Amino acid sequence: MQRIQIDPDHPDPRLIRRTVEAMRRGAVVAYPTDTVYGLGCDFTQKKAVERIYQLKGMREDRQLAFICPDLGDLARYAIVDDRTYRLMRRLTPGPYCFILPATREAPRTLHLAKKRKEVGIRIPHHEIPLAIVRELGNPIVSTTASWDDEPLNDPSDIASYYSGVDIFLDAGWGGLESSTVLDLTTGEIVVRRVGAGPVDQL
Repeated sequence: MQRIQIDPDHPDPRLIRRTVEAMRRGAVVAYPTDTVYGLGCDFTQKKAVERIYQLKGMREDRQLAFICPDLGDLARYAIVDDRTYRLMRRLTPGPYCFILPATREAPRTLHLAKKRKEVGIRIPHHEIPLAIVRELGNPIVSTTASWDDEPLNDPSDIASYYSGVDIFLDAGWGGLESSTVLDLTTGEIVVRRVGAGPVDQL
């Protein structure tokens, strides 16, 4: 593991470029978000995606979300009606993960099972993951850096439990509350998980 100290508010562009270059070669990275630390990779790198499943001990039928820089390419990966788009525009960037109907492009890109019809999308309010996806030019896979389903917020614990990642972007202590997960696949708002994002004014 290469552990890199990085400023969460003003990340050094050289460190971002170095991280992205490694991700293009299949690196798995631990990085901060606006909620908890995440594990991610270039979502076009199939072997890197498989390594994330192995590192977390996840079943293959468990879904991974991915991070986009904004709503610009949303229609490429998800089917979004006007009402859903307005909601997402109001809540992003922010501590929410949106479960949406997937397009044909999303399952192929994410190497998901053919029967997968949903996709999880995050647009966090944090400069490091946003800088990574902007530099990379496509989304990155995102899953919580957790142990026994509890998010890890101590950088030393992350470095210990996830020593198998290639790069750890250490921005100091992270949060302990994951993103709020909103299921928008039916046209209604279904809260799958209450987290850091408020749900009282949805």
